[in-house]
Amino acid sequence: MSGKLSRRGGAVDPFIVMDVMAAAAEKEAAGDTVIHLEVGQPSTPAPKAALAAAHAALDSDKIGYVAALGIPPLRERIARYYRETYGVDVSADRVIVTTGSSGGFPLAFLASFDAGDRIALAAPGYPAYRNILTALNLEAVDLPTSAADRFQPTVAALEKAGRIDGLIVASPSNPTGTMVGHGEMKALAEWCDRKGVRLISDEIYHGIVYEGDTVSAVEVSDSAIVVNSFSKYFSMTGWRIGWLLVPQDLVRPIERLTQNFFISVPTLSQHAALAAFDGKDELDGHVRRYRANRDLLLSGLPAVGLDRFAPAEGAFYLYCDVAHLTNDSREFCRQMLREAGVATTPGVDFDRARGAGTLRISFAGSTAEMEEAVRRLRAWRRL
Repeated sequence: MSGKLSRRGGAVDPFIVMDVMAAAAEKEAAGDTVIHLEVGQPSTPAPKAALAAAHAALDSDKIGYVAALGIPPLRERIARYYRETYGVDVSADRVIVTTGSSGGFPLAFLASFDAGDRIALAAPGYPAYRNILTALNLEAVDLPTSAADRFQPTVAALEKAGRIDGLIVASPSNPTGTMVGHGEMKALAEWCDRKGVRLISDEIYHGIVYEGDTVSAVEVSDSAIVVNSFSKYFSMTGWRIGWLLVPQDLVRPIERLTQNFFISVPTLSQHAALAAFDGKDELDGHVRRYRANRDLLLSGLPAVGLDRFAPAEGAFYLYCDVAHLTNDSREFCRQMLREAGVATTPGVDFDRARGAGTLRISFAGSTAEMEEAVRRLRAWRRL
């Protein structure tokens, strides 16, 4: 006899990219090689300064519990980052260190919304938004987007969405790589303020930009929540550390949630993250490599029939329309992995209604891997 099972867990969709990673690992375990274009993970370690700080902390710090909101020097350094990068004076009191952006989103959602509230998000979009919302008994409201609006939410789309309690904006976006300009972000923020809607801005790919300027929601709104992370630009995925920038009235509610859910963010990661800001030259070198990888794929993939992409202005993804090649992106990606040894993510992970005709390609790896991926795909398409 089994115990009670929550309906909540069964209602949450799988994160398909993780399933792709597992299938790729099985292929590798069987002795085959796989080019990993499925996961949005830098192929580089943490910055040298961060690694040195972590080693020093292991020698000198007891690595015990710390304050739930984060160690003060790191909160101060993040606030300084906003002054240096966006020209906005932000109090360190509004900075909350989190266990990656993945730990930040549940805190932001729980502090802002009640069960049954409706939160709008662009489709295609990062699947964990929807899945976390579902687990918290919140309703995710898709805003279907297209190339015409650069796959980003618009005020016009929001006006048609019915009652909305929250809006998630991601710029640069996962999976499309498109960005929201200053005027667009201001218009969305003003609409949210007028309607009493909480704006949550996912900015974890800031710093990884090839065209245009990034705008932070904090530049145009006093009530928005900003989510950021050390995983992408700072190349610290496994350290599981990020931050929220929140309005003052949400600091104490989120602090109480953090105290009870997590106690505190891993102390060692916080010491490393503080030093990561000193690795800018090294990190900007990674961005130059991402740009080269993007350009290599954009020039090489059309020869294999992959030639319809969203504008990849930032992040490290190409979102590709493959409707002329398949009406089942999951099987198409399985076949690509099985026969070519190239792992990509089917679009159904990002857009449940239209993702059967799209896939996402990550170019976060090495340039040599991108070259090999193109070579393998050319050989595969000639079969």
